[in-house]
Amino acid sequence: MESQEPKVTGSPLMYSNRVTLKTILESSDGEMVLVGETVVVGGWVKSSKEVKKHPVTLPPCASDTDHASPGRQGLTCLEILESRIPCFRTIIRILCGPASSPAVREKLESLVPKPTPPSTFFLQINDGSCASCLQVVIDSTIAPVSAGQILPTGTCILAQGVLEKLSANEKQIIQLKAEKILHVGTVEQDKYPLSRKRLPLDSLREYPHIRPRTTMVSSITRIRSTLDFATHTFFQKYGFLNVQVPIITATDTEGFSEKFQVTTLLGKTSKEEEPVGVSDADVVSLETVKAAIKEKSGVVEQLKRSDSNKESLIVAVQDLQKTNELARQIEAREKSKPVTAVKPDSLNFNDDFFGRPSYLTVSGRFHLESYACAIGNVYSFGPRFQADKTVSSKHVAEMWTVEVEMAFSQLGDAMKCAEDYFKFLCKWILDNCPEDMKFVSKRIDKTITHRLEYMTTSSYDKISYREAVEILRKVPDKAFETQLQWGVPLTAEHLSYLADDHYKRPVIIYDYPKAVKPFYVRLNEDGKTVAAFELVVPKIGTVITGSQNEESFNVLNTRITEFDLSRDQYEWYLDLRRHGTVKHSGFSLRFDRMVLLTTGLIDVRDVIPFPRSHGKANG
Repeated sequence: MESQEPKVTGSPLMYSNRVTLKTILESSDGEMVLVGETVVVGGWVKSSKEVKKHPVTLPPCASDTDHASPGRQGLTCLEILESRIPCFRTIIRILCGPASSPAVREKLESLVPKPTPPSTFFLQINDGSCASCLQVVIDSTIAPVSAGQILPTGTCILAQGVLEKLSANEKQIIQLKAEKILHVGTVEQDKYPLSRKRLPLDSLREYPHIRPRTTMVSSITRIRSTLDFATHTFFQKYGFLNVQVPIITATDTEGFSEKFQVTTLLGKTSKEEEPVGVSDADVVSLETVKAAIKEKSGVVEQLKRSDSNKESLIVAVQDLQKTNELARQIEAREKSKPVTAVKPDSLNFNDDFFGRPSYLTVSGRFHLESYACAIGNVYSFGPRFQADKTVSSKHVAEMWTVEVEMAFSQLGDAMKCAEDYFKFLCKWILDNCPEDMKFVSKRIDKTITHRLEYMTTSSYDKISYREAVEILRKVPDKAFETQLQWGVPLTAEHLSYLADDHYKRPVIIYDYPKAVKPFYVRLNEDGKTVAAFELVVPKIGTVITGSQNEESFNVLNTRITEFDLSRDQYEWYLDLRRHGTVKHSGFSLRFDRMVLLTTGLIDVRDVIPFPRSHGKANG
């Protein structure tokens, strides 16, 4: 017989019969509309308590005390049975001795296990759809498991019940009175890493698979998802096409970044290097030989205890000695084996999977250019990789990036698009994540909402690199660690001063020295600077980098030579200038830093679901 779905009258999810807590708790009128409705809710226990009910005293066993004879009033069932059934009286005397009825009752009652007194469970659950919790009230009589299994933090609950309105004095104004428990997912309390005590974010990084259950990380995740959706909304609104670029590439798009190499050659041996005439010590593992020694030692011991002939014992002992000698040879070989790292330069990449050196991509703008030069404005959103071992709160090995390329556009167009996109994200998050923004404002940064509003409405100053250097040189009481002179890259402390102290709002810096930007950026008329820009934001630093890319074949070819790059891997890129070249520009937004900005956090490892950094790849 098929199980019937519980009948609910609330508005369930499209692909589930449950109602999200966001629908119940954050709807403008949902709390009132859903009161009295039967709904199914699910989530994980954040906190709980158990309230014992007062025990109910049962009346005497007599079924009708009003009609009982005066001599029988107040008698219990046990006393009536003793008086009416002699054999029962005999059994009681054998078990308990010749005692009075009260004593007999006391002894018998001590043998009967007392039922667990009923209680009420009050669970605060959260399903990840919002920052708030819903109180679920469960009578212990309908709970399929004990209090010790349903109350612990982290327990998963799926319950059907009626939504009740609470008094205005309560912290919450609505709760679920459970009528049926549909599922309980218990936890191993001694191993569950999330206790009721709030863990710091750096401790939560050790449990990337569990930390989404915390209110903080789930709120960050919803903000991140909203920014993701806003990105596609903006570019689709203005006619950009979404292009998926590869994450494995044979082209170095930056020219000076540390890259992750992709190869299947490590651990392989070419046919010319395969050993000839190998011995047993070369092909048998030490673990296998040790297992054989243990087995053969057992055979020898068994032969010694049995009445077997002496010849069998001698053969077994000799076999064991040979195996021990083989083990010594293998151990000596492994100790003498030199430990050497395989260098990619020594590998023959013609035998590799792709037939040439390949890497995880640092940037997808090259591939986007090829589409921009054919179908117009395009964008891409995906992970980018740098094998940088530097420990930084603003950078990890794998970071997500939004990249944009626009045909028939110049540097000013890219700067305008980048500013509009950035402001769109700030406004979108304020309009569409009010509850999560209230939460992060309360827990992380009380000024975050005000700063985002200001960034949405204010105008951004645009200054050249030369102007930025002049401003920084005029700061008499500011000692920068990096000596400032023209041609030196602006460091984080320089950018921080400009955005946080001087302008106190986002600022766009453009026309950088050609030596500090990639080779493909368009060379300006002065021959010293290139058409590149950065959008610098207070407390975060650079969020967007962009440029107008070189459209001249000759200039780009010369720049490749200046950077001492291999021309072979850029032939396809030069083809875009050989055949129908066009002026084009674009930019990259560091998405994880944008999440930092909108949450008020300071470390990207706390806003990336599974952060990858040097020495860390949990999950």
